[in-house]
Amino acid sequence: MSKATNNKIKVLVVDDSALIRTLLAEIINQEDDMEVVGTARDAIIAREKIRELKPDVITLDIEMPRMDGLEFLEKLMRLNPLPVLMVSTLTNNGSAATLRALELGAVDFIPKPKIDIKNKLEAYAAEITEKIRIVALAKVHPLHGSSLSKPLAKPVKIRPVKSEKRVNEKEKLLVIGASTGGTEAIKEILMGMPADSLPILIVQHMPEGFTKSYAARLDSLCQIAVNEAVHGERIHPGRAYLAPGGFHLSILRTGSTYICQISEDDPVNHHRPSVDVLFNSVAKMAKSNAIGVILTGMGKDGAAGLKVLHDLGCKTFAQDEKSCVVFGMPKEAIARGAVDEIAPIGEMADRILDHLGYQPE
Repeated sequence: MSKATNNKIKVLVVDDSALIRTLLAEIINQEDDMEVVGTARDAIIAREKIRELKPDVITLDIEMPRMDGLEFLEKLMRLNPLPVLMVSTLTNNGSAATLRALELGAVDFIPKPKIDIKNKLEAYAAEITEKIRIVALAKVHPLHGSSLSKPLAKPVKIRPVKSEKRVNEKEKLLVIGASTGGTEAIKEILMGMPADSLPILIVQHMPEGFTKSYAARLDSLCQIAVNEAVHGERIHPGRAYLAPGGFHLSILRTGSTYICQISEDDPVNHHRPSVDVLFNSVAKMAKSNAIGVILTGMGKDGAAGLKVLHDLGCKTFAQDEKSCVVFGMPKEAIARGAVDEIAPIGEMADRILDHLGYQPE
């Protein structure tokens, strides 16, 4: 990644609103380690600015004239992949488009600032500048084989055969934690799980308003059912439960039945939902009857909880550095001795199924 001679992160702001462009530029230029080297009101202008200014990070709006942000992003990730932070409207259509942007290669997203957020501007500024720092460190790869005109289809997967040595799954749970880059990593795992999979609980760092659309997207693609977790609902095999944005997900146990618990307790590791909250809860309620997985993301959330699971005798996995967008959370978990197996994301589902005693036909 090239940096300016003063070592600042060079940011190109692309948005059709002059007010938003000005607001983002003011926020970014207040930081010592980043600067806005240019702005563009549409994708056509942005294309020229990229050639001229060679930015390290692009903030990108979705709804723009002449060429929308998704079409521009797809072309960019095919021809000249760069770290992109989507700045998205918090609507049903906006969240669906944002998830599509992540499929196309955007590293992360943040809701678009509201015009009347002056009283919350300081918190928003801290969030967007921190995301820019993370996005600047991300590994991006050229886009292959995806198209806006050809949405991803539900996979056809041969039903795995249960071996005689298959692990008893009656009370087992699979728990997954992820942050930056995790939406695609989680999708990769869930699309590889059979319809009668053990129950799966997921924390993906994501704000309110996006997790419901994300769960619906996963549900449309996977053989297992996927939903945003609801307080008090019973946990069943063949289903995945996603922590709602802005809420912690934990579990209670009644006999052999697990129940979802949703709370607005204080953030842990600066996150709500927090991976550690889920992992520690599962360690308490399920003991050794769990499989823990830590995926791509910045920071250390989930590392301590995975260590607790590991020390109880649970099988634990971490995504490898090469396939991570940001190798932060897995690196921390590995450093703590919390990980039994390290695997590329493309092999993770198979490694989990191997552990459970599945074998292909």
